[in-house]
Amino acid sequence: MNILNTDERTLTELDHARIARLLGAQASPDHPMAAVLHQAELLPGREVPADVVTMHSRLRLTDLDSGQALTLTLCYPSDAEPTRGFVSVLSPVGMSVLGLRVGEVARWRLPGGWEGAARVEAIEFQPEANGVYTL
Repeated sequence: MNILNTDERTLTELDHARIARLLGAQASPDHPMAAVLHQAELLPGREVPADVVTMHSRLRLTDLDSGQALTLTLCYPSDAEPTRGFVSVLSPVGMSVLGLRVGEVARWRLPGGWEGAARVEAIEFQPEANGVYTL
């Protein structure tokens, strides 16, 4: 599995530190999330724009192939419940949306070769925009 959009993204310093710790020793330099962490612009939580996908953000996406709308909440693997809309940051979709802004397109490839793409239409909840900096 890999992400197809590894352009620079904006991450909070706290999200960056937590994800790096989560990956720990298991992450090789070619792990897809390693590229995201390496290329990210880091900002203190209080300075991250409200249109950036951060951890625990609830966002609305539109699948570019089907036009189907999807709402998900980006979470850590231990909290993931995809059937309820809680998507792990280490899943292909999760890695692809982290740090994107509203209007940008997430692209990913699954192990079998299938490629997906979805546009970030809106962020319905972002912790930092609501004054929550340690969630």
